[in-house]
Order: sequence, then C-alpha cells, then structure tokens
Amino acid sequence: MNITAIIIATVVVSVVGLFIGLFLGIAGIKFAVEVDEREEAILGVLPGNNCGGCGYPGCSGLAAAIVKGEAAVNACPVGGEPVGKMVAEIMGVEAGEATRMVAFVKCQGDCEKAKVDYEYTGVEDCAMLSFVPNGGPKSCNYGCLGYGNCVKACPFDAIHVVNGVAVVDKEACKACGKCVAACPKNLIELIPYDAKYVVACSSKEKGPVTMKECSVGCIGCTLCAKNCPNDAVKIENFLSVIDQDKCEGCGICMEKCPKKSIVKHD
Repeated sequence: MNITAIIIATVVVSVVGLFIGLFLGIAGIKFAVEVDEREEAILGVLPGNNCGGCGYPGCSGLAAAIVKGEAAVNACPVGGEPVGKMVAEIMGVEAGEATRMVAFVKCQGDCEKAKVDYEYTGVEDCAMLSFVPNGGPKSCNYGCLGYGNCVKACPFDAIHVVNGVAVVDKEACKACGKCVAACPKNLIELIPYDAKYVVACSSKEKGPVTMKECSVGCIGCTLCAKNCPNDAVKIENFLSVIDQDKCEGCGICMEKCPKKSIVKHD
C-alpha cells in the first residue's frame, strides 16, 4: 500500500470538503430568505392543526398571509376569538369581533323519516353514489346519503352519522369547513354558533313531491314566513330560509311549521 497516495487522497478529500462547506455557508448567507419575526410569533400562537379551514396551506401559510396583510388577524377558524386577539396583539392592531361559526347538516331524513326507492349494496362512499340510479337509494335527491364522507374529512371528530344522517356536535366543531367541502350533496353549511332556529332540509322540490319522499321535508307552505314577526324567514325555491341576522329566536316559525322542518339549534 502506498502511504503517499493515501495521504494525498486524504488531503484532496479534506480540501474538497472544506471548499464545499465554505461554498454552502456563503450561499446560505447570500440567498437567505428573511423571515419576519412577527410571522414566527404568529405561528407560535396558531393551533397547529394545519386544517386549511382558513383558506391557506396550513398554519405557516396563514401566518405569512397575515403578516403580508392578505388575511385578517382572526382568520383562524380553529383558534377562534382567543387566538385572534393574540395575533392582533402581535400585529399591533385591533382584533375586532369574530362570530363563532359551526357546521350544520340541513337534513333530518334518517332511516325512519326518509323513504327509499331500493336497497343499495356497494361502495359506501357518498361521492360514488352520484353514479348510481337517482344519486342514491333515498327517494329525496337532496337528502343525506349517510355514508360518512364528512365524518372521514373532519379532523376534530365533530360529526357522526346517526341513523343514516350526519349530525354535527356544535361544541366540538371548529368550523374548518372540511365537511362542507366533502359533502357531494352540499347539505352542510357554516352557520353562527348562536343561531337559535335553523331549517333542517335542503329539498327544492314542490310540496307534494317532498311529502312523498320525506315526512320532515320542507314543503314551502309559507306559514313560517307569514308568521315571523321580524321578517326573518322567506321561501326560496320551495324551501324555507332563515336570515340569522334578523332572527330574534322567538320560535314561532318552528311552532307553525307543519312538517317540523325548522328545528332549534341546540
């Protein structure tokens, strides 16, 4: 073995390693991206769920957007008002009032209340049922399919299928919106946590058709709208709609509804 060759090889490897190290060090300094300290501070107070409910790619994306002025300081639906106030303090601005939102499933057509056209045996996936006759076995084409795509999408275990219909636990819900996006029937929407009464139906069929399909479907009879003292209820496409900004929670709409389509938001 040639000792001289070994020594030369060792020196060459060392020199090359030193050169690469120096090059990378200089490049790191020269091309370093400056990170606003506020961005790191905001990231530190965000919950870290990376759910995307804010509309940005994870908490780091939201933090960067807030610092750039592209997102509101209270844009995190999971952190809610408490986190919004901490972010506002970091940014040196007022947080403003934030309305807590929760998901709500606009359907009560469970296994007893909704009629079915046939027995379905196949892939238990709500999105896949768009390829089967009538979009699923239930007679109502607007009803919850009950196969839990929303349940799988929820990162907070806040929604479950009960007797064939998805039900939201409003206390556990963080309003990330993932269940809203997962529902192929567009049955889930975000509503104020403090909403008193809600329409638990999405059917836009005329009354006689709805009555044949579901015992608790809205038939657009207008009794709720006619009796609301605050003009908070109207009928759109044969379906009752409540304006939560006008609703004062008197409950008359629920009392007058002959099909019990309007329910208390407990």
